[in-house]
Amino acid sequence: MSTTTTKKSMIAALALSAALGLSACGADSTPTAQAADTSSSSSSSRPEPVASIPAVSGGTTSVALDADFVSALQSLGLTPGVVGNATLTPEGSVEFPITGGTVTVFDQESGYRPWVQGTLLHQNSGLSLTAGGTTVELTNFTVDPGKPARLFGDVSANGQQVVASAPLFILDGRTLEPLKTEGGNAVLQGTQVKLTQAAADLLNKTFNTDALSEGFLIGVATITVPTS
Repeated sequence: MSTTTTKKSMIAALALSAALGLSACGADSTPTAQAADTSSSSSSSRPEPVASIPAVSGGTTSVALDADFVSALQSLGLTPGVVGNATLTPEGSVEFPITGGTVTVFDQESGYRPWVQGTLLHQNSGLSLTAGGTTVELTNFTVDPGKPARLFGDVSANGQQVVASAPLFILDGRTLEPLKTEGGNAVLQGTQVKLTQAAADLLNKTFNTDALSEGFLIGVATITVPTS
């Protein structure tokens, strides 16, 4: 891959990552909320993109599981685990490899909206929850920087698919930290991962509880993308 292509890939992936937080920041009148708005384009003429990457790959999305979430799982008798290529670190973070995606980035100052378009894919990995003889797997995550930004995934119970591409988590970027570079990687940290109502209803029904609700904090996400 050429240096130019590598830099454009980095710009595109990071811009999409940033949009995940910005789109969840709140008031529609703010520039950051508008930046990731996935409504129809505000201009009829499509400008030349700053970066257009048909196939993004590499890097990871990790989620540091919130202590209250872990405690809630324990109180419900649920054991978390990983699926496929996902890994659980000793520090309590679940890591999912970024396996693909398509990203187009426009000049934010051009007024063209949405200025970040695309998705990030995390195929063949996921999170599992087990209680007794029941195991629910949430897999094949797709990050959509819409409004609100959400993470979609497949849901199965004991190996049988329950639903495909369900909206599982809300991505709330109000705690997003400034972009950092560490050891040849660009790192974006701070987006809060919260349960959607659809996911809460499904898990409550499956595990016969009413303890989970929309907005329940799962953890804080860190997206790491190689810069070379």
